[in-house]
Formats: sequence, structure tokens, C-alpha cells
Amino acid sequence: MKKNSETAQIQELLKELHLPAMRENFEQKISEALQEQSGYLTFLRELLELECNQRRQKSVQRRLRESNLPLEKSFNTFETERFPQKLKHQIKVLREGSFLDRCENVLAFGAPGTGKSHLLAALGQELVRGGRRVYFTSTSLMVQELLRAKAELRLDKHIKKLTCFDALIIDDIGYVQQDRQEMEVLFTLLAARYERGSVMITSNLQFSKWESIFKDPMTTAAAIDRLVHHSLILELDVPSYRMEHAKQNNHKNRKGNNENESNR
Repeated sequence: MKKNSETAQIQELLKELHLPAMRENFEQKISEALQEQSGYLTFLRELLELECNQRRQKSVQRRLRESNLPLEKSFNTFETERFPQKLKHQIKVLREGSFLDRCENVLAFGAPGTGKSHLLAALGQELVRGGRRVYFTSTSLMVQELLRAKAELRLDKHIKKLTCFDALIIDDIGYVQQDRQEMEVLFTLLAARYERGSVMITSNLQFSKWESIFKDPMTTAAAIDRLVHHSLILELDVPSYRMEHAKQNNHKNRKGNNENESNR
């Protein structure tokens, strides 16, 4: 009777201390400890491991939700074998995440369909699972957020709020041409992140064409200078995977039609 009472009291204490994994597994672990005669230290360690693992999983899920990352774009669906060895090595280094500690940027260039967005989204997920905070957005959405904040006289506060993220992934810079106001708030963000936090950018435009984004040669040079100073540049100089898949599907369809014709 005393044992049952003590168990109930421990369960209540674990509830009060917000230790759900320990509370859920407490009686099972007591039973295992008694059967295996493993001792109280092993019993306590296993309970604490369960609690810590559950907290890590919940933390990852929370960071993934706030990241706005497209979860379908992971390394499980990324065709790494399409890329040259140099790029594979760069990706391997980036997956470790140490570049964030140095506030380095990642700039991914390539034609449409080469996998730039998929690569940075997959990297973002790896970083989140490694304990980092990441925010993914298209350039157009980011610019609209910044313009809205500026109109409400809270641009500085909004940019300061973004400092909580170890990395900002800004997708498709240059895909949509910005006007001067949009260019100014985007430059303000990039300048504020300089040597304070990593920026990860995808673009189908090489630097030589970035004046079409920032409109002014001096501003363009200043933006590129800040981004490149501490950066790793990824060149995705491969054919469009969408085009490749379309060709493969067409080939399969033609082959299937030919086989059907020969069977008639």
C-alpha cells in the first residue's frame, strides 16, 4: 500500500515539474529495473534520457513550424548524385552547420530547375534538427513584410526580431524585379545581418546582373560586398531536373506506346 502511495506521489511531482516522458514511463521503468536488478542509477538515467529525447523532438518540431520551411524538400528527395564532386563536398561541409557560428553566408546560383531552393530548404531542415533556428521565405514575401513594417514605423524592430534566427533563407532573389522602395528595405536587412547572422540566398542571376535588383550601381556593389565578404558560393551548373524528368517520362510513354503497337 505504501509503495502504491509513493508511486502516486512521485507521479504527481513529475506532473508538477512538467516531466511528461518520465511520468509516462515511470512505472514501466520501475518494473524493468526490478526484473533486471539494474539499480537505481540505471533506472534514473534511463528515465532522464527518455525525458531529454522527448524534449529534443518537441523542440525540433517547434523550430520546424516557425521556420516556414517546405518540409517536402529534404535530402531524402534531393538528387545529390546529379552534382559534381566539388559541390557534394561543399554540401557535406554545410550540413555540419559550423558556418553559422562564423555568420557566413551561402549563395546558391543556377538556372531555374537546377535544385537551388530544394538544396537550401534541405540544408535548413538539417540545421534545425541540429538545434539551430532558421527562417525560410521568398524574396517577394520578405520584401512585403519589410515594407509593411516600414509603413508602420517598426522596421528596426522587425529586423531586430529576425536576429533570433541563426539563418535567413531568402529564395529567388532577382526573380521578381523590385522597385526602389523594395530595394531599399531589402538592402537595409542585408546590411543589418552583415557579420551578425547568416543569410542563405538562391538566385538565377549572376552578380553581374544584380543592378536590375538594386537599381543603383553603388547600392548593388555594397550589397554584393556584404554578402560575399564571408560566404560560400554554390554553383549549380547542371541541367534542370524538371526537364530531365519530363524527358524521362516522355521516353517511357513512347516506349509504352511502341510496345502496345507491337502487341496489337
